[in-house]
Amino acid sequence: MPPQRPRSGHSSTAGHAVHRFPRALVRGGPPGDGRGVSTTSDLGMHGERIAVSYLTDHGFRVLDRNWRCREGELDIVARDGDALVFCEVKARRGVGYGHPVEAVTRVKQRRLRTLAQRWLAAHDEHAPELRFDVVGVLVRPSRPALVTHLRAAFL
Repeated sequence: MPPQRPRSGHSSTAGHAVHRFPRALVRGGPPGDGRGVSTTSDLGMHGERIAVSYLTDHGFRVLDRNWRCREGELDIVARDGDALVFCEVKARRGVGYGHPVEAVTRVKQRRLRTLAQRWLAAHDEHAPELRFDVVGVLVRPSRPALVTHLRAAFL
């Protein structure tokens, strides 16, 4: 059977590492710990906390979180060595509607580019490399979250 190609307009996570995230962030924590994530906004905040922990554990230095302007919001702005990284986080409870990283459409990518320009205009940060990463967090009841980090997910 030939390999399945992603549907048009969707990206594949094939070839990208998927990491099991420590149980401490998905069990036994405060309300909204992964088991009791009751609303979409709770799920999003929980996913962002997991993503920040994952990125900092992998050497990123977080500069900004949930930065807003009239065009929208940047989830995470971070440094990865000399690179300035604008990171979009998508969290889901399952893959019935696709993997979380597939939710970053071309329209969303265009908006993130605009938001990055606004952030750069508002901050005195300079970098030889700008990058757009996507972190997908699959929150599973009673099991570790699965984190997929797509570096340079789009230009």
